[in-house]
Amino acid sequence: MKRWLSVPLLAIVALALAACAGQPLDPAKRPLSMQAMHLLGKKGMDARASIFIRIFKEESELEVWKARADGRFYHFKTYPICNWSGGLGPKRKQGDKQAPEGFYTVRAHQMNPNSKFHLSFNLGYPNRFDKSHRRTGNFLMVHGKCKSAGCYAMTDALMEEIYALAREAFRGGQKTIHVHAFPFRMTDANLERFRKHRWIGFWRELKTGYDDFELTRTPPKVAVCGRRYHVNVDFKLRSGAKLKASAQCPRFERAKLVPFFPTNPTAQQLAKERVVAPGPKRRSFADIHRNAPRYGLTRAK
Repeated sequence: MKRWLSVPLLAIVALALAACAGQPLDPAKRPLSMQAMHLLGKKGMDARASIFIRIFKEESELEVWKARADGRFYHFKTYPICNWSGGLGPKRKQGDKQAPEGFYTVRAHQMNPNSKFHLSFNLGYPNRFDKSHRRTGNFLMVHGKCKSAGCYAMTDALMEEIYALAREAFRGGQKTIHVHAFPFRMTDANLERFRKHRWIGFWRELKTGYDDFELTRTPPKVAVCGRRYHVNVDFKLRSGAKLKASAQCPRFERAKLVPFFPTNPTAQQLAKERVVAPGPKRRSFADIHRNAPRYGLTRAK
């Protein structure tokens, strides 16, 4: 049996028997759908291999990337974000109803199978960067129900699949799932559109993480010091010393990155493929950019 069929067979049988007996299935325990398992098999992905998540506000999209045997991450599926609140820019304080932007990490204890929003996982806001800027707020989630007050809200069906992918990755041994939340796709053209925006400096920091993943197809190493994000750098720390988010950065060197160049035709094809799930997006371009005249923004091409 191929390794991508590694969801425990007994669990699937037990859930099937419960359904036949008329018992409601616990959404948090539902196995990946046959459609998702088929896609994993087609892409040569282990159901319990590590995942990486990217979020794009302006496009209202959440991407799941999954590791293959070569250690690189390949696109699994893009999911429409049904709803999110606030505008472009980071969350700064409790009650501002902004969805966060930045580099976040999710561990197994941040998964919530009993969420009142169907299913959810906590993004880990405020992280070390946010705390260094004295930002406040908590319980910022990716969840279901398509309702948001500072979170990223999916439809219940799509949230079930994303939750199951994360659950299986944790079962496979992944300790931390990296989630990168961006205001938009961090292309040079999009940064140029926002060159006069108040958050352009912060967004250029985020772009480094975006660019490094695009180059290597491995989630970048992120650290915080000097109240800034630093991506894929090696710090020259004294023995026993720890990096402090608010303190001046020690000397560092930019890490040497290994670009992703798939050599066989199968990997080349997989690297290009994009599967997009159908679903609603309730945030329109006009809604997101109500202050567009102030910044001279134009629709992304």
